[in-house]
Order: sequence, then C-alpha cells, then structure tokens
Amino acid sequence: MRLVVQRVKKASVKVDEKIVGRIEKGFLVLIGIKKGDTKEQADYLVKRLCNLRIFTDENDKMNLSLKDVNGKLLIVSQFTLYGDCTQGNRPSFIEAAKPEEAIPLYEYFCNQCQLNNIEVQKGIFGADMNVELLNDGPVTIILEK
Repeated sequence: MRLVVQRVKKASVKVDEKIVGRIEKGFLVLIGIKKGDTKEQADYLVKRLCNLRIFTDENDKMNLSLKDVNGKLLIVSQFTLYGDCTQGNRPSFIEAAKPEEAIPLYEYFCNQCQLNNIEVQKGIFGADMNVELLNDGPVTIILEK
C-alpha cells in the first residue's frame, strides 16, 4: 500500500463536473493498493498518516499533526501509483490490486481514518476524477507499507 500525502490549503475532487469531496486545510491523500495488501498494513498507515507531523508550529518547525490543526483528509484512490515503467514506455499495472480486492481495503482505510476523529472526504473509486489542490509548502510525503 502506497500513500502520496500532500499538505494542502484546500483540495477538491470532481466526477462528471460535480464536486464529490472537498476540504480546506489538511491532507490530500492519493492511495494505491497493491495485490495482497492487508488490513494490518492499512492500520499501520492510518496510524502514521493521522499522526504525521508536517504542519508548522509557532517556531516554523514541522511539529504539528493533522489532529493538532483540526485538519481534514481528502482520500483519492489511484491505482497508477503501482505503475511499473521499468520496461518500455507504457506502464504496466499488474501489481495494482483488482477492484474486488482494492475497494473493500480502500473503504476500510477511510473508515479507520474517521475513527481517529478526523473528517474524511473521498473520491469515487474507479471513476474518472479531476483533482484540484492548493499545495501548502509544497510539502509532499510518501508513506508505504
């Protein structure tokens, strides 16, 4: 499981020109789920994500977590995070989990984040989405388990 975490001032996701998720201050999280990923991996990454200290404190040091700043999450599924470009010019996505495996784990991940008292907005799994963000910093972190 791979997360690309972007600290944002705001972010939104649209499907068919309709906003389906929107946040102000928080993290835009792109989540890729690989074949064989487990709930245990999801639990580990939820804990890391919800406690990740990449917001600045009064001394301009990255020392505050999402919870400390009352931040929100916008979680968007992105199978292309497991695109393999080692051969040729066209990525292979054979490592990405099929929807029947990935959807339940994606929903589980989102629900576990909510159980940490963090507001969660989502994209629509498998949809053609347009994601807009105002990256804060920019700060982008990759988490993987």
